[in-house]
Amino acid sequence: MSAVLLAVVLSLVSAVAYAAAAVAQERLASRDPGTGAPRLLGSGAWWWSVVLNAFAALLHVGALKYGPLTVVQPLGALTLVAAVPLGARIAGRRVSAAEWRGTALTLLGLAALLATATGPAPDAVLSAPEALAVAGVTAALIGMLSWPGARPGLRHATASGVASGVASALTQTVTVAATDRSQPLLGAQVTGVALLVAVFAAGGLLLSQTAYRGGLGAPLAVVTLANPVAAAVIGLSLLGEHLHGGPGGVLLALAGAALASWGVAVLSRAAPREGRPAAAVAALRPGLAGGAPAPVPRPQEPGRLTGAAR
Repeated sequence: MSAVLLAVVLSLVSAVAYAAAAVAQERLASRDPGTGAPRLLGSGAWWWSVVLNAFAALLHVGALKYGPLTVVQPLGALTLVAAVPLGARIAGRRVSAAEWRGTALTLLGLAALLATATGPAPDAVLSAPEALAVAGVTAALIGMLSWPGARPGLRHATASGVASGVASALTQTVTVAATDRSQPLLGAQVTGVALLVAVFAAGGLLLSQTAYRGGLGAPLAVVTLANPVAAAVIGLSLLGEHLHGGPGGVLLALAGAALASWGVAVLSRAAPREGRPAAAVAALRPGLAGGAPAPVPRPQEPGRLTGAAR
């Protein structure tokens, strides 16, 4: 098996694992919308999604080892293609035409952005001061997007995608520094940046859990879009990368952003409106939920009036 083919296979399996993790998070959020971080740590379903995310991340790193970034990164968008029908199947419904349309528009727009902003893996990596500056700006942005009291949804999804994209950029710095024999493996720079990676990766996971309370399609589309955009901003501003194609590439990137935004809007409107949870229905109608039969009103005795009629 050639190296590029192996990278493609690893990327496909990684996308499916990411999709399964997203569906698991969305189902957990839909069952208990008020779930917070302390309760998540005691949930087996939550840890199952964490394991799936970690497995997918390892596959993605392996794919980047065997294939160029221009092949691996676009394939990550297939997470959205796998997650939408998988989530619908688990929920026991069919994928609507609007969901397919929104998914296709988002993927086309994302492909246009990746075609103009990605290229061979850069030789330059973030220095320690640059990594700290990126971490500070990202933390401030995430704080604004996920301010307490804000309704969970696309803002939290944006924050999750930004956190994951920055974590990827910092991971590249750790990987290059760790393979540089002129520096100690557990030096201060490598250890410090690795801690930042852990913080942003965990933060992105928790933010996506909050975003999925409003459904799966639109939040996952935003996460999928914000992740490479955040990484591209770092590459363009700090690593000397540039958009391919000159002015035409800029126009293609703008068109891709508009198309992806349209797709997210379509997915937002196409989000299924599910009825009351089964537990609430069971509480209101116990006789139909397999529990104790609903009490039957006693017939009124002849000649006796109710309190309201007296």
